[in-house]
Amino acid sequence: MPTKALTFPGAHGATLAARLDMPEGDHLATALFAHCFTCSKDIAAARRISARLALKGIAVLRFDFTGLGHSDGEFSNTDFSSNVADLKAAADYLSAQNMAPSLLIGHSLGGAAILKVARQIKSARAVATIAAPFDPAHVTHNFGAALEDIADNGEAEVQLGGRPFTIRQSFIEDVNAENLAPEISKLGRALLVLHGPLDSVVGIDNATQIFTAAKHPKSFVTLDKADHLISDPADAEYTAEVIAAWAARYLDLPAPAPKPHTPEGITRVSEADPEGFLQDIQSGPHHHALADEPVDFGGTNRGMSPYGFLAAGLGACTSMTIRMYARRKGWPLTHVSVDVSHEKCHAADAAKSAKIDCFFREIRLEGDLDDTQRQRLLEIADKCPVHRTLEAASTVKTTLV
Repeated sequence: MPTKALTFPGAHGATLAARLDMPEGDHLATALFAHCFTCSKDIAAARRISARLALKGIAVLRFDFTGLGHSDGEFSNTDFSSNVADLKAAADYLSAQNMAPSLLIGHSLGGAAILKVARQIKSARAVATIAAPFDPAHVTHNFGAALEDIADNGEAEVQLGGRPFTIRQSFIEDVNAENLAPEISKLGRALLVLHGPLDSVVGIDNATQIFTAAKHPKSFVTLDKADHLISDPADAEYTAEVIAAWAARYLDLPAPAPKPHTPEGITRVSEADPEGFLQDIQSGPHHHALADEPVDFGGTNRGMSPYGFLAAGLGACTSMTIRMYARRKGWPLTHVSVDVSHEKCHAADAAKSAKIDCFFREIRLEGDLDDTQRQRLLEIADKCPVHRTLEAASTVKTTLV
């Protein structure tokens, strides 16, 4: 999945740093992602969600708000309204690149900002919020005793996530003046609200208020045990899967163009977690799977191993081939199952030290079949195309792109 680093001018002149996650295949739609308060575009949840959406054909622009991450400007001079203005600037930038965003996604306070700006972005057709507050002033709960210092001195330093930030009274006044209820009720776009019931930073009641204020079409999906930052990779992947499936209903995504000379399409494998072995597998526009390694081998066991997929291909092809033959003959085969295992074993016609790949296949045939029919189906199993491929000498031709 190609990721482009870029910059664009923010609403008040600061140069904002961004990343554009592009699909490796067909570009079907564009999303704009707003990160959480004092976070950055590179927070794990934003990276993982953007990567998964890109695999679905949805490009995602995620950027650092003014004064955060790699963006220019002073954070102390920003407020909720300036974040909203930066989002509008980001949408305008995308439109100028002929990539007007049709999907808006906001995490935490970024979700509140997305709700505020959505009606100003004419191309937007769907809005998704993740752990968003109904009242932007909710963020001031993080300031604790510093609120009194801010009121007395006009500003104060606040520790957020282990980092110091200067918060000014103008920020407090700006978020306190916001009322999202009218914007939500007039949203005019499909809305998806995602929230974890165990979120200790922004309570689940915020999701209830957002959902209640919105008009249909609207949807709510619980994130179960997810924390506020969606720090568990499995939660981030689930969030992205839900957003992609839901958004497809409202974005009217075009079908990817057919690939020449590949009647069954392309199988694209992309790294999902560079710190482990998890892989995203997309076969054509409709089929998705995960590959991984067991925990004992350094993986997270969230998908079959590569050899597991190889064994699955052999087993599936064997079963299909047997079924096709029995159907054509009109034989009373009621069910087929195939168990496949794999290991390295000594070659019968080579030196004892030589090892080859051995696949062990156990076939079960159910139905009122006589011995002759059963023996014939066993012979047909060896004619399965994957079986023939594995037994033949194959060549893998590799090109560096």
